[in-house]
Amino acid sequence: MAWLRYISAGIFAFVLGAQTVRAGVPRRPYLSIYDAPKYTAGFTHFDYVNPQAPKGGSLILPEYGGFDNFNPYIFKGIAAGAAAELTLESLGVIAADDEATAYPLLAKEFELPADKSFVGFVLDENARFADGSPVTADDVIFSYQTLIEKGSPFYKVYYADVERAEKVNNRHVRFYFRKGNANRELPLILTQFKIYSAADWKNRDFATPSLTPPLGSGPYRIEKFEAGKYITLQKNPDWWAQNLPSRRGFFNFERVRYDYYQDTTVTLQALFAGSIDMRTEYIAKNWVSGYDNEPVKSGKIIKEQLPHNQPAALQYFGFNLRLPKFADVRVREAIGLAFNFDWAADKLFYNQYRRIDSNFANTPMAAKGLPSGRELEILNLYKDKLPERVFTEAPSLPSHRNYLQNRQNLRRAVLLLKAAGYDFVDGKMTHLATRQPLEFEVLGNAANGAAFTRVMLPFIENLKKIGIKATFRNLEVNVFKNRLDNFDFEMAILGMRLSNLPGNELKEVWGSEAADVAGSYNLSGLKNEVVDALIKRVVKAESKADYLASLRALDRVLWFEYYMIPQWYSPADRVAYRRGLKHPQTGPAVGFNPFVWWREDSK
Repeated sequence: MAWLRYISAGIFAFVLGAQTVRAGVPRRPYLSIYDAPKYTAGFTHFDYVNPQAPKGGSLILPEYGGFDNFNPYIFKGIAAGAAAELTLESLGVIAADDEATAYPLLAKEFELPADKSFVGFVLDENARFADGSPVTADDVIFSYQTLIEKGSPFYKVYYADVERAEKVNNRHVRFYFRKGNANRELPLILTQFKIYSAADWKNRDFATPSLTPPLGSGPYRIEKFEAGKYITLQKNPDWWAQNLPSRRGFFNFERVRYDYYQDTTVTLQALFAGSIDMRTEYIAKNWVSGYDNEPVKSGKIIKEQLPHNQPAALQYFGFNLRLPKFADVRVREAIGLAFNFDWAADKLFYNQYRRIDSNFANTPMAAKGLPSGRELEILNLYKDKLPERVFTEAPSLPSHRNYLQNRQNLRRAVLLLKAAGYDFVDGKMTHLATRQPLEFEVLGNAANGAAFTRVMLPFIENLKKIGIKATFRNLEVNVFKNRLDNFDFEMAILGMRLSNLPGNELKEVWGSEAADVAGSYNLSGLKNEVVDALIKRVVKAESKADYLASLRALDRVLWFEYYMIPQWYSPADRVAYRRGLKHPQTGPAVGFNPFVWWREDSK
């Protein structure tokens, strides 16, 4: 889905790179977790790029919704995030095939003392903003402090264990951690926030939406735009980082343009008409039957599936647990039993999708079978606070492969609802104490509305059979976002993508402290003290084994909370693009990234 959120990687134990010692503090060319980094000092480029890719030409991409703001890190406004980020750089780069390591970008060297009380960054003396001014320690500290004070509420939680930022000299900055901090991912996290020019923001309010393009140190500059319609970015010919090993082979187009649409079906026709150059296909039916036309048959448009190594995007029907009607876990489980994925997979998805069977689907972090070993030891610490089924049942999904199974699931749903205090009254599933019938609205994103309408109709019909009234409403993209930011929904089609090594961000996704913070990623409003405790264990884990066991325990507890009705995912990115565009043919299955592509005839 176009609005899925992307979150940075977690970390739990550092392996240090080749070291030099200055002023008693080791400096190293990378920061890496429990295994040695894939790329050692002296590497020339990442394996999934073409370092000799031709430069030049243009690329037109679709975006969805609109925008009134070029700052993607604040709560207010609708940000043109993808375009704005192309103008900015961070202190380090995390490779797509090594998400446990940060490699140099604005920072050419990293510091981490033996007691891990701080992390230091020595800036590259060549680092420049687009106006030619140097990137300094003052800019780094300004960016961090402004993000905490005026950015989205997410960042206060994310960086809560940072005590202060300190300028050592004009090109050297350190971030000190709170005493007793056991959050081992913080050094890696701090390599990822974007660096703004302090001088550029001197007379502007960071928290106020603005269409003044930010001054950044990234590969592109915003050339022209029309709010809510398009943005054109031009490559900075003097981009300071173009020959860095961590940037070689990236950003090969001279110009990049984002055109804004309200519906994915419109972008399919835009591709055939030549209005855009490529698009990711999210609708299985379109992939199977929507490209049976002359542009594809003649080779003007090319279809390709690009396998990826990423955790499945967590796409789901999300309950708003803040509402009394969804407070009982039995009600949530009963509603989930009415969703017939098997019918949708066969009739709508052409069996191209897999059902999401974990909060960490498609990874070794997913809880499987009954708990055992270290995972069981961890769960036993909280046994008196967990339902018995966490220990006696394996996480599973209802099967609806035939009519009989569908009926059995609906009967089971009725029994759960009766146990929760409901029963049929005049054909409606009604709470006997409050006399309120069980009914709710499901919100969807109009960009994907047509596809989800077909999924929702049989779901709504199944709910009707057990006396529940559900309605489905598609909202324009920006309205949908505002409703979610303010938790103004009953049930919604939600999604996010966690990293290969999730850690500190889990506090924001499922932590109790984030549940009532407007704009947070805990959209369902989950509050569970065991979940909070397990997240802390993940962040503080000292070994890979303890880290994985803690994540599996967390996954298992979340699963039996039934805070979501899981949907589906694809193990490959489906991309359609115009002839003449090329991408690297490499071993790493890193999926789709348009900024390692190039135009064959760059002129």
